[in-house]
Amino acid sequence: MHITKDLVSYVAQLSRIKLDDSETEEMQKQMSEIVDYMDVLNQLNTDEIEPLSHIFSITNVMRDDVTASSYDREEILRNAPEHTEEAFVVPKTVE
Repeated sequence: MHITKDLVSYVAQLSRIKLDDSETEEMQKQMSEIVDYMDVLNQLNTDEIEPLSHIFSITNVMRDDVTASSYDREEILRNAPEHTEEAFVVPKTVE
């Protein structure tokens, strides 16, 4: 794939970055090198390579869900400067 200045300008526009002429030329060179390297990687024989989602073998550590008692509502509400029987009362922030 040949990387043109128009393609670099298009990608820059999508990225919302402004490039001057020298930066466009440098980016064109760098993008070409990246694409050339991808072509090298595409030539590798990967027929017998198993696809991986991660380089290390990872197993999820699972535990059983255990229900536990929560804090007493009255005890928590005692710490609030102002409260109702069920909730904290806070100043209104939106009209």
